[in-house]
Amino acid sequence: MIRKGRFDEIFFVDLPGKQAARGDHRHSRPQARPRTASEELAALASRCDSFSGAEIEQAIVAALYSAHAASQPVTAAMVAREMQNTRPLAVVMAEKVAALRAWATGRTVSAD
Repeated sequence: MIRKGRFDEIFFVDLPGKQAARGDHRHSRPQARPRTASEELAALASRCDSFSGAEIEQAIVAALYSAHAASQPVTAAMVAREMQNTRPLAVVMAEKVAALRAWATGRTVSAD
């Protein structure tokens, strides 16, 4: 039940934008994840406009597996390829995401 005094605000947490996605690589364990130059990160960030942090991380993990299978170091191009082969939930469930955003408009406080 929601009533004033119990829950004073309802926050809406939307999918990350490009600025937020640039920082999503920081939650990965540094010893287990590749480090890339900042320009490579910027190029990757431009590809992940509708990706969640978990989807970005799984693209990195998939690129790590591909690199290991090929006995070569992981590259930003490998991560980009994995992202290209991934359909994020924001795309797969676009109608539901749009409906949730429409419902949240005017009813909730943006968490951004």
